[in-house]
Amino acid sequence: MFELILCSLVTILPDYLYRRYGQNKRLGKEITFYSVWYELRWGIVACLMLTVSLITMIFYFHPSTTTSTLFFRTIPILPEGSGRVAEVNVGFSASVKKGDVLFRLDSSRQEAALETAKRKIAEIDAALVAAEADVVKAEAQIQEAKAAYQQARDELDVKSDLQRRNPGIVAQRDIEKLQVAVDQRQAGIDAASAAKQTFVLRISTLLPAERASAEAVLAQAKVDLDKTIVRAGVDGRVEQFLLRVGDIVNQLMRPAGILIPDGAGQRALQAGFGQIEAQVMRKGMVAEAVCISKPWVVIPMVVTSVQDYIAAGQIRGGEQLVEAQNVTRPGTILVHLEPLYEGGLEGVTAGSNCIVNAYTSNHDEIVAKETGSARRAMLHVIDAVGLVHALLLRIQALLMPIKTLVLSGH
Repeated sequence: MFELILCSLVTILPDYLYRRYGQNKRLGKEITFYSVWYELRWGIVACLMLTVSLITMIFYFHPSTTTSTLFFRTIPILPEGSGRVAEVNVGFSASVKKGDVLFRLDSSRQEAALETAKRKIAEIDAALVAAEADVVKAEAQIQEAKAAYQQARDELDVKSDLQRRNPGIVAQRDIEKLQVAVDQRQAGIDAASAAKQTFVLRISTLLPAERASAEAVLAQAKVDLDKTIVRAGVDGRVEQFLLRVGDIVNQLMRPAGILIPDGAGQRALQAGFGQIEAQVMRKGMVAEAVCISKPWVVIPMVVTSVQDYIAAGQIRGGEQLVEAQNVTRPGTILVHLEPLYEGGLEGVTAGSNCIVNAYTSNHDEIVAKETGSARRAMLHVIDAVGLVHALLLRIQALLMPIKTLVLSGH
């Protein structure tokens, strides 16, 4: 309607003024209700054509959408495993800080595993002490074997010397027995040394490895025990937390509630523009938004990203072929917008629905030296008609509370 009134000022109005004062035709006499079309046909036709052209230009180069929302992230509250709830620390709705305990699952099995791991480490430490004692014992056995070997060796040397000086004084059989005894004592030394080496290896290699494995089991048991305690990962607010002691919680089937991070939905606005505006929407475009949760306020925005694909065309691999006619609703181009000034979205409720206007700016091309005069004039017109859309947005902002509270019938 606004565009029609604007266009009529440069088409129908001059035509009427010419008929009235140029041709001296009077309204109600020569110009009647039945002769309006014939008398003002040129102005009416020009007005309709200009109105359609103006509306097309405005909505194409300065796109608008009502499908824009402050989307915000929600975090499902889930344990890393499943179990029965043993303790609940928050209510249905509450503010929480990062690290606060939300609830705790029954941890009797994890505590038993932790205690078993601790006992295993204590057992290995005791075995390490016993192995050190075995080393001391093995050293004593080595000394004992060496002493016995030395005694047998001395006796063998004495009798061998006597046999060499006076053959026949010592029986050959006795010398052979002494030689066997010496070899036996040497074997005893070797056995004691091997036993000592075994205990040393047990102390230096086997038991430390077993202790490291036991410590890893202990660490795993502590991790499993910690998993029974569910904490808040970020600062935020817990909502719809209906969990009670005795409930069964499963990470695949039953979340405990929802955690909404602080500041969620206060950074960016997501808007869906029509597909025909894909060639117009650009990163860096200036935009304005009016949100229903903060009426009568126009928020300056800037386009930060334009999604280069349309969600309606996505497919997921399956057993059926895609039928294009099943996509009944055309998708939109998702655009992310951020406030032009810091704190621009303060007071706007996360999830609020908004109206967004984006404005095309051709200033750089207009001031370029290589731009022709005709194109420069056309670009000036395109940028100037954005004022009409800005005015319409402010009218919508003024009427939004009335439309919502009075005309909606609520």
